[in-house]
Amino acid sequence: MRAHYLQHVPFEGLGSIEDWLLLSGYEITATRFFESPDLPRLEEIDLLIVMGGPMSVNDEHAYPWLAKEKNFIRSVIDAGKPVLGICLGAQLIAASLGSEIYPNSVKEIGWFPISAVKSIPDSLFRFPEETTVFHWHGETFDLPSGAVCTAKSKGCQNQAFQFGRKVIGLQFHLETTASSANAIVENCRDELVDGEYIQTEKEILSASHARYRTINRLMADILHYLLENSR
Repeated sequence: MRAHYLQHVPFEGLGSIEDWLLLSGYEITATRFFESPDLPRLEEIDLLIVMGGPMSVNDEHAYPWLAKEKNFIRSVIDAGKPVLGICLGAQLIAASLGSEIYPNSVKEIGWFPISAVKSIPDSLFRFPEETTVFHWHGETFDLPSGAVCTAKSKGCQNQAFQFGRKVIGLQFHLETTASSANAIVENCRDELVDGEYIQTEKEILSASHARYRTINRLMADILHYLLENSR
C-alpha cells in the first residue's frame, strides 16, 4: 500500500500520521511544494493526505502550483481513492469539489472543543459527542455539494465533512504532537493576537501528553476508517 502526502510548508508535516502509516504497512512518498511541485501518477498511490499551511486556497497568484494541486486532488477523488485533508488540506478538497473558500468570522487558534453532528448516516465516520482538538485556521468554506458536515464548533460551522465513503476533510489538527505544535508556534506566532478563539503561546504549548494522545488516537481511528473503506 502506498500513501502519498502533499506538504505546503516545512513545519507542517505528517505528525502522528507517519507512525500509523508505517505500522499499517504503507510505503510513504511526498510532494513538498516548497521544494518541487511534481505530483505522482494516480496509479502510484492508494491513499492521499493533504496537509495544512498558512497560505490560502485562493493564493494562486503567489503559489501557482495551487491550481495544479486542486486538479490533482479532484482526479484522485474521481478515481475512487481515499483522501484525507487537514486544515488547508480540507479547504483544498472543498475547493476541488467546487466550493468557495473565504475568511471565517473568527480565527480559531489553540485548543477548543468540537461537537459531533448527530443526524448523519450510519455509514459515515462519527466523532465523539464533544472533544477538544487543536486548531490553527482563519478561513472556512461552503459545504461541497453531496458532502455531509460531521463536526462543528461555536466558532466555525463546518469543522469536518465527508464526501462519500472515502473523502474526509478536517479543519482542525488531530495529527499534532508536542513537537509539531512547537514548530507551528515558532513559525506562525505573529497570528497569536487577542481574539475570542485565539489562545496564547503559553496556553497552546502547555497541553498535556494525555491531550495529544487523545487527538492522535482519533486521527488513527479516521485513518483506519478510510483504510477499511478502501478495500
